[in-house]
Amino acid sequence: MVETAAALRTVAHNVRAARTRAGLSLEELSRRSQVSKGALVALEKAQGNPNLATLVRLADTLGISVSDLMQGRPEGRVRVVAADTVAPLWTGERGSEARLMLTTSGPAPVEVWRWQLEPGEEYPSHPHQAGVVETVSVTSGRMTLIVDGTEHTVEAGQTATFDADAPHTYRGSGTEACSLIMTVQLPPGPASTT
Repeated sequence: MVETAAALRTVAHNVRAARTRAGLSLEELSRRSQVSKGALVALEKAQGNPNLATLVRLADTLGISVSDLMQGRPEGRVRVVAADTVAPLWTGERGSEARLMLTTSGPAPVEVWRWQLEPGEEYPSHPHQAGVVETVSVTSGRMTLIVDGTEHTVEAGQTATFDADAPHTYRGSGTEACSLIMTVQLPPGPASTT
């Protein structure tokens, strides 16, 4: 519970700092991100339990990575992250999960995720901001990638990439769990103010 409280305080600080840097009021961030003002107020007070969809919407709106919302300052020149030290940001009813392992630094950061999708379980994602590119590399099993309504089978040893500014869904398919590494390449610079 102490780890969860510390993580929530980090998210609260990072959301408030990013919102301030972007010059956005709570009302404007709420409008742009489609996250209620009440949820934002609670989040900035380190209260509540934001889900992955909320964190993605806030990160997209603020023009930063989900990792930027969740992590403190990087320590040292090299970071090594073990999957069992990172709590899943999403878990499915059948045991599927997604873990955000790390985000690279620089003007166009890349998030690195580890996913496990159980057969038949899926995660639908809303469209991200323009310029976000996702790449999935299946290491075992098989998945169905649905982008803008079109299904694509991706099997072990295959990699797929797509512009993530369209609705997209990841679904485990086949008879065994699908393990994959996903990268999310974020566009350089702050989010658009339109």
